[in-house]
Amino acid sequence: MAGWAERVSRIRVVGTGVMGRGIAQLAATGGVTVELADLDAEAVRSALEHVHGMVDKLVAKGKLDGDAGRAAKERLVMVDSPMAPADDVDLVVEAVREDLEAKRVLFGKLEQHCRPGTVFATNTSSLSVTEIAAGLSDPTRVIGLHFFNPVPLMRLVEVVPGVRTAAWLPDEAAALVRRWGHVPVLAKDAPGFLVNHAGRGLNTEALQILSESLAEPADVDRIARDVLGLKLGPFELLDLTGLDVSHAVLESIWSGFHSEPRLRPSWLTRPRVAAGLFGRKNGEGFYRYVDGKQEVAPEPAAPPVPDTPVYTADERLARLLTAARVQIVPDAYPDALLLVSLRGESTVDVAARQGLPAARVAGVDALGGYEGRLTLSVHPGLDPAAGRAAWGALAATGRPVTIVKDGPAPIAQRLLASIVNTACSIAAQGLADPADIDTAVRLGLGYPRGPLEWGDFVGPEKILRVLTGLGATTGDPRYRPSSWLTERVALGLPLTAQGTRPADLL
Repeated sequence: MAGWAERVSRIRVVGTGVMGRGIAQLAATGGVTVELADLDAEAVRSALEHVHGMVDKLVAKGKLDGDAGRAAKERLVMVDSPMAPADDVDLVVEAVREDLEAKRVLFGKLEQHCRPGTVFATNTSSLSVTEIAAGLSDPTRVIGLHFFNPVPLMRLVEVVPGVRTAAWLPDEAAALVRRWGHVPVLAKDAPGFLVNHAGRGLNTEALQILSESLAEPADVDRIARDVLGLKLGPFELLDLTGLDVSHAVLESIWSGFHSEPRLRPSWLTRPRVAAGLFGRKNGEGFYRYVDGKQEVAPEPAAPPVPDTPVYTADERLARLLTAARVQIVPDAYPDALLLVSLRGESTVDVAARQGLPAARVAGVDALGGYEGRLTLSVHPGLDPAAGRAAWGALAATGRPVTIVKDGPAPIAQRLLASIVNTACSIAAQGLADPADIDTAVRLGLGYPRGPLEWGDFVGPEKILRVLTGLGATTGDPRYRPSSWLTERVALGLPLTAQGTRPADLL
């Protein structure tokens, strides 16, 4: 079936919700005739008008010329029923509600009305493509094409073959996605596919940090944005998605992988869902929302530059503090404040290992080279006066400072290590190629780098050190390093490298 993608000239989109309308617009502007179908004829008319309006907006913004816009609208047609005669339809894209039985019934009926060569695509985001296709007499014609909302702007499409999908179809489906100007990534038919699976690294660890009472949601979000460079912090993202939705996804992916500890959800989410703390959609989640605007308390004002002398063995931090006119001393004088740089361990562990007086020791997260927000870790044995002096010294640099409870590793390092390790686990299981993992996360989740690229940028050995330290300190198997990570650190290979496989020797 080579060349199928180029021969596709007519498709049918079943479902007129936001996803169906977006797919219809994308395909029509991509040069194919699109039949819009639904059980409700009025919904089809409304959807057609909506898509026409979307095309008109593209023309008005100069993103599509007038002739192309008119041609795209002419390629949009209504059909009376999803089961209307379809002898000339090359592809049917299903975008109905996320219900396994509803999708199976739909495809069963479509199989009776479409010619044998028609390909069926499901836009499911969480259901098994294999299970959707299992009831058909010919499951080889079914594939997952998971578009992201809003479809015209979110350029990523997960191409998900089922167990019985024809061998030629994934490559041709990917070619069709590229023909429409979007970016395909190939994912196996596993729980969460690729993007939702990879996204568990951030959210599950953020919830774990919250369950340990190390920081408030707003503080974790500030660290995630300002240190890691994420557009939204994990709790802002949970509020945006809706915890009712996110809780179900967290539980589904975890159970789908038979309670894999790396994907373990938090006990915190179930009672919050029961209390109706969904997020933006109903005005209260991890934040409160008034007229759709997030309410968050301002950060407290820092104390002035301290008179207390400061000692740190970190030359970069010492230069930064010196430039801020903080008094730096050459060794740990009896009255000096001791600032230790944290790399994969707690302030308490560093003080004990180096034989330092804990009452005068405060920790600073070293991730990011102190270029952005600074994170100050406070342990129970710290003298409050020393803690205030540490806060004032760090604030004197002009960087914002977040104060958190000391934990087994700094918050930003824990979040990043979980993100990278989850991606490494996906690669180790062969659920997707390294390049597709990075592309999917950049485009689907908006991270500044793909997780494997990110791990290489920071240093795979540093990620491994954080995970090993967390595992040793907590005994929690959620921090078990992936074999993909440990092997590449041992061999000196980048995380983005596929490496030699048995098939390469044949």
